[in-house]
Amino acid sequence: MSGRILDAAWLARHPLPPMDEASDKNGRGRVLVAGGAEFVPGALRLTGEATLRAGAGKLQMATVRSAALPLGVLVPEAAMIALPAQEDGEIAAGAAGLLIDGAPRCDALILGPGMSVSSQTDELVAAVLSGVKAPVAIILDAAALTAAADLQAVIARHQRRVILTPHHGEMAILAGMTQEAVAADPAAVAQDIASRFQAIVLLKGNASVIADPAKGLLRHEGGCVGLATGGSGDVLAGIVGGLAARGASPRDAAAWAAWVHGQAGRRLERRAGGVGFLARELLPLIPQILNDPAGAAQE
Repeated sequence: MSGRILDAAWLARHPLPPMDEASDKNGRGRVLVAGGAEFVPGALRLTGEATLRAGAGKLQMATVRSAALPLGVLVPEAAMIALPAQEDGEIAAGAAGLLIDGAPRCDALILGPGMSVSSQTDELVAAVLSGVKAPVAIILDAAALTAAADLQAVIARHQRRVILTPHHGEMAILAGMTQEAVAADPAAVAQDIASRFQAIVLLKGNASVIADPAKGLLRHEGGCVGLATGGSGDVLAGIVGGLAARGASPRDAAAWAAWVHGQAGRRLERRAGGVGFLARELLPLIPQILNDPAGAAQE
């Protein structure tokens, strides 16, 4: 796998924007997380809390009306937006207008955690990507990724402000190839998709790749098998969004998020003695690692 190595030395050369001690919660970054469904509301809790743990100051979460109230109680730090639902409990395409209206009041929009693949999801994602304007950073995850497969021109208009976070299966759909072909050369595939979509790509895996159409490849080999668990990707998407909202460039937000996520997984792996830790257990470790990246790298 080609590309520069993403490690503590790279992070030291690409620090996150300093936090202004006088800033209020709006100055620390505002995030809108949209996704979930009637039967999968917990994904948004993981993503939303991860944005705050990454340092964002203000969080809104948008999900189907039936799940909005209990999710708001579970995450009292967040404001809730209730969205219309399909008969099967998934977010309806008609929710796009509410998300487009809310996006200008945010610095980062995370779309997709907990959503399922459907024609209405495709319609929703296309409408949101067409309606939301710069300078909002947009993170596409889960079903929002596969819905974006035919939206290259729309995403390219955001001028590298969109961050795609696929695993190998989702990348296979984006690239129109098999998972085996993605696994054979993930760096080349990630760079190709980054160039075609003019977006930042964080291709997840035991060795992850961050591709930027203008700045090339980074590779991160600091993950662990314990991170291959339900909800782990939701946490990662939240870290990306939280860092982007704080002012990190899309590439730096993706790179720092991959590193923090990997470090948190390794720390839990040592405590648990291997696999078996839960995605929600990653959350309290995020600020610890961000506030002392050098110390985390030496553990």
